[in-house]
Amino acid sequence: MNASAPAESDTVLLLRSPLPRSYVDFFGRKLLNFLRALQGLTAFALITLGVLFSKFGVARAVIRPLIVTHLHRSGFRLLPMVCFLALALGLVVIGQTVALMTRVGANEYLGTVMVTAVVRELGPLLTALLVLSRSGMANVIELGTARAMGEVEALEVLGIDPVHYLVMPRVVGMALGIFSLAVYLILIALGGGYLWAFIQDVPLMPGDYFRQLAEALNGMDFVLLTLKTSLFGFLIAVITCYHGLAQPLRMEEVSRAAVRAIAQSVIACVLLDALFIIVYLLS
Repeated sequence: MNASAPAESDTVLLLRSPLPRSYVDFFGRKLLNFLRALQGLTAFALITLGVLFSKFGVARAVIRPLIVTHLHRSGFRLLPMVCFLALALGLVVIGQTVALMTRVGANEYLGTVMVTAVVRELGPLLTALLVLSRSGMANVIELGTARAMGEVEALEVLGIDPVHYLVMPRVVGMALGIFSLAVYLILIALGGGYLWAFIQDVPLMPGDYFRQLAEALNGMDFVLLTLKTSLFGFLIAVITCYHGLAQPLRMEEVSRAAVRAIAQSVIACVLLDALFIIVYLLS
């Protein structure tokens, strides 16, 4: 007993001893940087919402073509990649799930599993990450370069609101683009998944498969799908535009700003998806 007492006391002292100053400083700086970034993003998001609702109909001849351009970049141009991703999702997830559930005799739960996995979770989240990797990165680079070269200040001198001219079309175009691409991805993935299962000679008729999907869906799924994809687009556009536009940058800092924007956008999308999971469970 006496021999083990020093070892026990050393352990207690180690657990009660404060962290080294270097660790405290490190976590303190990280926390302060996080709070500053959150404050800046929140303020920028509120400013964007204010401009979106107060100036949406202003300068339509200029803003509408910009919205169409960003919708094309965040939507139509990514459609081939979305189709490929949907077919891969159908092969890897849906086709194998259909075959497995048929073997174990759990066909009656097939519609619920497909709606929960694809319609509610994988479809919107994968689409948002795909748009983030292409259009989100382009937002940071374009706006960061414009800020570094003084183009944003030139717009302000001309009396043009940079948020109205540069941010609002990206927000609207990205929100509509993610919603449209998510619908295509879900439809192609569900259809392609049954096609892969049919190739594997799964004894499941197309009518039974789509009937189960229709029974598992409800009106709340369509409402939450629209809301989730639109919020994904809003968050990605706001975060990427903030890091490219709202902070003073030099040309050599654009790449670091892009990395920060992508990381924060991924975290925001995952947290938002977790919030919607809670909403689905409560509903």
